[in-house]
Amino acid sequence: MRTRLLPLLIVLLAGVLLALGFPLAGITAGVEQQRVVVDRIDDAARFASLAQYVTTRPGAGGETPDEDERQATLSAELRRYHELYGIRAGVFFRDRTPMAAAPADWSVPDTGESDRAFTEAVAGRRSHDPRQVWPWDDGGRIPVASPVVRDGDVVAVVVTDSPTGQMRSRILHSWLLIGAGECAAMLGAVAAAFRLTGWVLRPVRVLDAASHDIATGRMKSRVAAASGPPELRRLARSFNEMADNVEDVLEQQRAFVADASHQLRNPLSALLLRIELLALELPEGNEEIASVRTEGKRLARVLDDLLDLALAEHAAADLQLVDVAALAAERVDSWRPLAGGKGVLLSYEGQRAVTGWADPVALSSALDAVVDNALKFTPAGERVTVSAAPDGESVRITVCDHGPGLTEDELARVGDRFWRSGRHQNVSGSGLGLSISRALLAAGGATMTFAPHRPHGLRVTVEVPRTAP
Repeated sequence: MRTRLLPLLIVLLAGVLLALGFPLAGITAGVEQQRVVVDRIDDAARFASLAQYVTTRPGAGGETPDEDERQATLSAELRRYHELYGIRAGVFFRDRTPMAAAPADWSVPDTGESDRAFTEAVAGRRSHDPRQVWPWDDGGRIPVASPVVRDGDVVAVVVTDSPTGQMRSRILHSWLLIGAGECAAMLGAVAAAFRLTGWVLRPVRVLDAASHDIATGRMKSRVAAASGPPELRRLARSFNEMADNVEDVLEQQRAFVADASHQLRNPLSALLLRIELLALELPEGNEEIASVRTEGKRLARVLDDLLDLALAEHAAADLQLVDVAALAAERVDSWRPLAGGKGVLLSYEGQRAVTGWADPVALSSALDAVVDNALKFTPAGERVTVSAAPDGESVRITVCDHGPGLTEDELARVGDRFWRSGRHQNVSGSGLGLSISRALLAAGGATMTFAPHRPHGLRVTVEVPRTAP
């Protein structure tokens, strides 16, 4: 869940930081350019104050010594300004004729930002802020124009045309600082989101693990409701209460089955004894008494199986490192005389040594039940094969018979308690043998599955883990 929640939080945080970072970067660039523009306006105002006392055009004749001195002072100031800052500057009459300019051959362009600034200054207005120059505008320049006013009339215009290399470098440096701050904030936000999701989801992970434990039979598993949001702590407490109630109900159910099976054994044994005594008073071969004996023995077998099932579900597994192949071969040897008496060929095919972790008693009992079931339904002259082989992290024991097999619907129910196929009601059994085997295997982490065996028959597969639990 964290892998799904974290990207969502990170995307939201990144969106917030970008939404703040881009406007901040734009404001920073605007502030840097405004600082340059204000500085150029001050410079232009100083040059305008010098130019307003120059009343004649250069080279027009009739200049007084004072006029020549003012003209020379203005030209010298413009030259020093250009040499010191690299900024082109000039004072131009309304017809764009230069009063003084540095460099001397510079004139106001007829188009672009400089022309617009000059036109506004001629109209008596200070030029508006030029367009924003960005760090990637290599040829960007900042023109600023200021009118020279004499006796209320605009007689000339001071124009400065500044390069933007240093300004763009400062903007880029500011952007790098903003980017570094954004990255640091993003890392901090990711770390905070990681801790936050861990704090929120830790109870969920614990609850999931406890649910899985209970689903796999470890009913003692509980959740420690000590961390996380209050709602999840309350959910953990409710889960523990539910698990306690379920465990109590299952324990009562197991105890009832075991007690009922045990308590019914004595009256049933007494009843069977009285049936035998009654049979002594009846003619030999009486069909009714034979039927009663059969049903009584079947009821006794059902009670025994119920007691075994209750014990199997309640007992803990004694897991050991077992030679599964040797154990399977041993059970085949034990059942071979019975198979031979029925005319069924029972054989072991597979590796001779494969180890796995299992309860040897439980595994032997489960194999006995499966082999017994296969021999019951395999007709004379057919085969039942048992094999054991490693399969990744488990050992697979396969029992294949050549009996009538089961349909798809029957395969879905095989192993349920008291379930028997309608086609096999005449075969002795209680319908609990495979259920008991599953319970015995599940306690040790083993599984039992059923599948068709082609062309006909049933294949039962028991998988035992190869690694210690």
